[in-house]
This record gives sequence, structure tokens and C-alpha cells, in this order.
Amino acid sequence: MKNNKINIHFLGAAGTVTGSKYLVDTGENKILIDCGLFQGLKELRLKNWEYPPVKVSEIDMVLLTHGHMDHTGYLPRLIKQGFNGPIYGTNPTLDIAKIILNDSAKIQEQEAERANKEGYSKHSPAEPLYDLKDVERTIPHFKAIPQSQWIPMFDGIKARFQYNGHILGATFIELDVHGKRFVFSGDIGRINDLLLYPPLKPEKANVLFIESTYGGRFHPDEIEAIPQIEKLVNETINRGGSLFVPSFSVERAQLMMLIFWRLLKENKIPRIPMIMDSPMGANVLELFHSTRDWHKLEAHECDEMCSYFTVVSSYRETMELRTDNKPKIVIAGSGMLTGGRMLNYLETQAQNPNNTLLFVGYQAEGTRGRKLLEGEKDLKVYGKTVSFQMEVAEIQGLSAHADHAELIDWMSKIKDKPARIFIVHGEKEGAEALQKGIKETYGWDAEIPQLYNIEEIE
Repeated sequence: MKNNKINIHFLGAAGTVTGSKYLVDTGENKILIDCGLFQGLKELRLKNWEYPPVKVSEIDMVLLTHGHMDHTGYLPRLIKQGFNGPIYGTNPTLDIAKIILNDSAKIQEQEAERANKEGYSKHSPAEPLYDLKDVERTIPHFKAIPQSQWIPMFDGIKARFQYNGHILGATFIELDVHGKRFVFSGDIGRINDLLLYPPLKPEKANVLFIESTYGGRFHPDEIEAIPQIEKLVNETINRGGSLFVPSFSVERAQLMMLIFWRLLKENKIPRIPMIMDSPMGANVLELFHSTRDWHKLEAHECDEMCSYFTVVSSYRETMELRTDNKPKIVIAGSGMLTGGRMLNYLETQAQNPNNTLLFVGYQAEGTRGRKLLEGEKDLKVYGKTVSFQMEVAEIQGLSAHADHAELIDWMSKIKDKPARIFIVHGEKEGAEALQKGIKETYGWDAEIPQLYNIEEIE
């Protein structure tokens, strides 16, 4: 081994859930695992505009665990800052990243344009973090690799991407550096998921990086959430309201479509218009057809489900639908109300107490979603404050993330005690709960690194 000291730079998702970025510096090579955007708290979002505390032009490659924004959304900025290497991921991960980055750039361009027109930004002119041209420059760096195969990266360094549930294409990454194995959990999926297979488990880890989004919290099974959804739909429709579901456009939107469609087919909810307002979600639906080995959905189910839903892609349609008060179900981005089409609906529908806003995924600290869940009655949308009177409901069993028990179980095949365990991708409470759980279950000590920590691995 040429260099026995490896430095790990925690550039994101350390002490927080968003902005996943971990730089492995072997002394000869620099490998970035994930390249996510910070979301939620303003102090974190501002970091997206800063230059990371490493030399970006010296990074050799990026390895992506999966396509979500908080794991891929910073890539166009990285290219702008001088990164010029390959970006590796599974085929569905790269397809999803393309969809998400284009959608994100479009939304940022539209919001900057609207802010300049209506004058509600502090910046003059307001600018997007990156635009569609930046995304165009990013995509040629994408290089697809198969799952479950060791891929040589550099002399003495290889990587393997293993199925992890969560969303289409999601993996955990095993990185062997001169015989030492680093395991990056990415986001771990559920054991019993209606759409996806159970995650595989690592068998060896000298250094383990494990997410803790739901550390200390336990989900009911997805199947238990379905009667709750049925009840919510019927109650909302009976009082003349509509059900609005802010949803992550990848996998959660498709799962919600499947649940609503099955309830309708079984005559458990009335035949009302069902709308999926997300160009990105529509593109991901296409992906379900071309990624048969990644999920459980039958081709005919996908076709039947899609034929019942109105899939909205044009902004003009959104603007027409948002003023229509007839009962309906609307699924739209974004999942944490940080942007996306759902904000257009809330701008006009938030004051109607007959409507229900249903959260089906994680709401990070500082997001509009978290604030509304915590009882906030004022909603800031596009520079103005709207009174929020809708019913709010949350169903936790539908999370795409493993809960506390599933996180602990995911580590169960690791034969020898890891030399270091880093708990990442979680808020303080969740990270500490998982730290305690690991100690109680395995007797292993785990560390909770903070943002911009540098850890030396010998």
C-alpha cells in the first residue's frame, strides 16, 4: 500500500439530512461519494452558493448512490467549479438524475424570472443556482455501471454498487481502497415495500457510513397505511374538498398513484379526477417500463394506472387546475414543499378548510412541509403570505427510508466489527438514537461527524 492514511471530508449530510457529499482522499486519488444539494434551513441552503472547502478541480470522480436531489443536485455547480471527471451510477440512477437536474434547473430559472418580474427577491437580479445550460454540460460526464459487479477505478481501488431499495436504481457503495473496505449506505429502503425489493446487506466494512434519517423512529408497514389513506380520501371528498399530496417525484409519486388506483379499482373510494402534476414524475413513470428488474410492478398495472390519471406537464394546465374547486386528488412536487408545482395549488387552495394536505415522506427541518406539520398557519409562497386553513395529515408508513429497526438489521451480516462507524444523513436526535441502538445491538461504537469535519483513517 502506497499511502496508509486516508482522509474523509464530510462535505454534506453530516449533522443534517441533506446535501450528501463525502470526499475520500487516498493521498493519490480523490473520490466524491454523492453530490447533493442542501435543502431546508436557510443557513444550509446558502451553502449551495459557497465553494466547498476542497479543491474541486482535483476531484477525480463522483460515485452516486442514487438519483435524489439531496444526493445529485449539486453536480452542475461542481462542474461550474472546475470538476472534469466521470460521474458513475447505475442506469436508473443516471436517468433519474437527468430528470431531476433538468426539472430543478427549469424551476430555478422560472422562480428567478418570477422574482425579478414581481420584485420579491433581495438579489437584483435574482439568479438561479444553475440553469439548463449547466445541466447540459453535466450530463456528458455520466457513466453507467452495472450493479453487483466490482469495477476497477484506480490501481488498488475498486467499487461495487449493491441494490438498496429506496428508489429505482438506488444502491449502497462498497469502495475497496488497497484492501480496506469503505461502505456508504446511501439511503436504505424498506424491507416490505409495495414497489421495490428488500435491500441487500453488506458483509464486510472496515469503515461504515450509515444514514440515520429515521434513527429512533419506527414505521408501520406500508400495507397498514392504505386504510388510513382510504379514510382520508373519503372524509375529504364527503366534505367537498380535494386531497393534495406533495410528493417526491421519484418512486413516492408512483407509489401514491398505485395506492389510489388500487383503492378505486376495489370501489373503496369514489371515482373522482386524479391528477399527477409533475413532468418529472411522468418521466419517471416511463422509467418503470424500462427498469423491470428493479421493481415489482407488472407492465399491465403500470399501463392501467396511467390511463386513469391525468398526467399534467404544461404549466398552463396547472394554472387552470389550481382554481378548480371540484373534489379531486392531486399529486404534485415537491415532497417537502421547497418548490415545485404543489406551491401553485396551495397559493389558491390553502384557505379552503375542506381540503386536506397529506404528507407521505420525510419533512426536513426548515422546510415549508415541516413548518405546516408543526402547526404554522401562514404559508409563504412566491414572496407573499397566504393564510393556511387546510386539514393536515401525515402518514409515516409510506416513507422510502428504512426505520430504526431496519437500519439496525441492515448491518446484521457484517461479520467483523468495523474499525470506524460514521452516522450520517440524520438530524441530531435520529443520529444519537441510532448510535445508541448500534451500541446496544452489536456493542460497536459509532461517531457522529459534523459538517466539514475531516477524519483520518489509518
